Amino acid sequence: HPVYCVNVVGTQNANNLITVSTDGRMCSWSLDMLSQPQESMELVYNKSKPVAVTGMAFPAGDVNNFVVGSEEGTVYTASRHGSKAGICEMFEGHQGPVTGISCHSAVGPVDFSHLFVTSSFDWTVKLWSTKHNKPLYSFEDNADYVYDVMWSPVHPALFAAVDGMGRLDLWNLNNDTEVPTASVTIEGAPALNRVRWASGGKEVAVGDSEGRLWIYDVGE
Repeated sequence: HPVYCVNVVGTQNANNLITVSTDGRMCSWSLDMLSQPQESMELVYNKSKPVAVTGMAFPAGDVNNFVVGSEEGTVYTASRHGSKAGICEMFEGHQGPVTGISCHSAVGPVDFSHLFVTSSFDWTVKLWSTKHNKPLYSFEDNADYVYDVMWSPVHPALFAAVDGMGRLDLWNLNNDTEVPTASVTIEGAPALNRVRWASGGKEVAVGDSEGRLWIYDVGE
């Protein structure tokens, strides 16, 4: 089965590569030995239903607990180890497959690590907390599939999203929740399927359906 999710968790010196395939199989690898995983487990809900995972994210600094999005639009919390290893809680709200998922990562005086955002084929981005099983908010300014979403690594209220009409949106929740604070449509309007922030939070990189990479300065 295809692998859509790859994450490195841990520190610079002690880390693991975590992968999940669409049949719900999760593997943990040592970067020194990729011939076979160190451990693996099946992500199943209620001990019976395999989760078709399409996205995965770990909160900042956490190597055990994580969130996953699925083909049927459901989101789940899960953990790698302990008595509750595997799928824990189920979160419903999306009407189509989840395409992107990102945990809040900006460090500050208030702990927002329980917040995460998801994007979906249902044309929306949704804001969630691991403490509630329904979305806190739904951002509905797109008219096409939203393919990816990512929180800013430095600004606590800012995230980026990309859609199938070539649009890159920056949402600053301190300014507005109805429309993006800044928006740009890439020339030719190719579908954009990936967005990633640079670690300093000043640039954002976008990948398109024609194999091109676009890098934008975000500035202030």
